[in-house]
Amino acid sequence: MDKSSQYKIFSDPVHGFITIPKGIILKLIDHAYVQRLRRIRQLGLGYLVFPAAEHSRFSHAIGALELGQRVLKNLREKDTTISDAEVTGTLIAILLHDVGHGPLSHTLEHTLIDDFSHEMMSLKIMETLNREFDGELQTAIDIFTDQYTKKFLHQLISSQLDMDRLDYLKRDSFFTGVSEGSVGINRILKTMRVFNGNVVIEKKGIYAIENYILSRRLMYMQVYLHKTVLSADALLRSIFRRVQFLIGSGEKVDIPSEPLNYFFKKKPSSKKKISDTTMKQYLALDDHDVYLSIKSWLHSDDKILSDLTRRFLNRSLFRTLLTDRKQRHLLREEIHTKTQHYLKQNGLPCDDHSTRFYYDADESFSEAYKYESESIWILDDENKAKEFSKAADTKHIIALTKPVVKPYLVHLKELSL
Repeated sequence: MDKSSQYKIFSDPVHGFITIPKGIILKLIDHAYVQRLRRIRQLGLGYLVFPAAEHSRFSHAIGALELGQRVLKNLREKDTTISDAEVTGTLIAILLHDVGHGPLSHTLEHTLIDDFSHEMMSLKIMETLNREFDGELQTAIDIFTDQYTKKFLHQLISSQLDMDRLDYLKRDSFFTGVSEGSVGINRILKTMRVFNGNVVIEKKGIYAIENYILSRRLMYMQVYLHKTVLSADALLRSIFRRVQFLIGSGEKVDIPSEPLNYFFKKKPSSKKKISDTTMKQYLALDDHDVYLSIKSWLHSDDKILSDLTRRFLNRSLFRTLLTDRKQRHLLREEIHTKTQHYLKQNGLPCDDHSTRFYYDADESFSEAYKYESESIWILDDENKAKEFSKAADTKHIIALTKPVVKPYLVHLKELSL
């Protein structure tokens, strides 16, 4: 038999050719639940700042899968005992780790379902697929939920140095053109090994880890928490809040997307568990549902909804103002008053409630390295594992372990403050 017929090859601009053996993994890739990820942008509204950031959750899933294949091959070459079933289970868990993402990735994560995280939906989907494939995903689920005996396999999926982070940093850096986010992935993967049941990094990989942590910090500041991305996210959430308000007030709002209509009308919660109905409707959602609805709302009889959607579609976004918490409280009152005046001048509803759809206050949060709870360990020359910040020969690593919290306000660009 021609060996090439046993594999499927994906051409990826970040990792090169990705070879995937036919079998359960390829069946999952071809499944509708995974193919849906092609219709979800990896960086949500990041394309409004970085024009080429149009890459999908699907490309990220395939990229993380490739890195999983590389690291498992490397660990086996270093005499780590990993069975074929464990390899398959780990790769499935890596492939499906983000299958629970909704439209525009993180942007609407806490808007559609209360008490929710995408990891909860990923697990629900994996359990559903496990029934569909007669239990073939059970090992993957055990690894994903950290219930499997070999803890290091879970660390490849969820840790300070997992395949998810290694791929998205490299991929997002590539598609945004932010070169500071480029990570030396191959050196990190090649210097990984298992020591006392945990993933560690050989000493010769310490500088690649230092670059990785610094890259993570810079990508958060320059891409994920870019002030214009924050303002775009706030504007989209204002649009959704307005629709929810109108529905709650008994107003008729045209929602051309049936699954999106479900979430507005039912307002589901995952506090106890995610229902089968909620999962089914969620899996019918992607970015297209959001944009189809926004284009429809542009012609809404509600002046505020129409104005907000016009701003979003024409990229007339809010302005983001970084401030401290005390100043933010004082500025909020000034912004409210000036926004009211602007709305009145432009013939828009300007009561207190309507005005609040035009500004918001929040805080951005980033943590480059959680050394206290999820350490990266370096294996030194004496075969002892040291926590990375203690093994590094530079002091700035400790500074990078401190969370960075930035309070901010978003408001109309038309206001002078």
